[in-house]
Amino acid sequence: MVGSIRSSSESFPKVNHQAGPEPELSAIKEQDRLLPIANVGRIMKQILPSNAKVSKEAKETMQECVTEFISFVTGEASDKCQKEKRKTVNGDDICWALAALGFDDYVDAMRRYLQKYREMEGDRASTSSSHGRDAPPVDAPTRIAPNLMFDASASGRGITG
Repeated sequence: MVGSIRSSSESFPKVNHQAGPEPELSAIKEQDRLLPIANVGRIMKQILPSNAKVSKEAKETMQECVTEFISFVTGEASDKCQKEKRKTVNGDDICWALAALGFDDYVDAMRRYLQKYREMEGDRASTSSSHGRDAPPVDAPTRIAPNLMFDASASGRGITG
């Protein structure tokens, strides 16, 4: 499926028109398939001036877009894993999928993030084993994310860190 675009019917549950007069969503409810709108709005506001506002419509539109984007990239990575007879999609698979789908501008930033994440996980594991008990949980993405910045000035898109 490299280089092709999935239709939304491939990414999300289908409406079952055969079951009777009223269509039913199979498996997943709408709110369960989308990223939480509060999180989407918070991410959007991080790049805007502090006095800027984001409309509900803009948040909902972005919510749909980012959910579809994540499904698109993850689906491509999953296809690769299935061909390789693996069941687990890892960060390297996501980076491969981004490149395969033409999102080259994001691959380097994702690889840097993945490297930092793995370093933090390694530090966490060594801390845990050196104390002889479980270390307190570390939310690596939250701790790394502030070091990554959206660079809207250079090319209009991209993450730097």
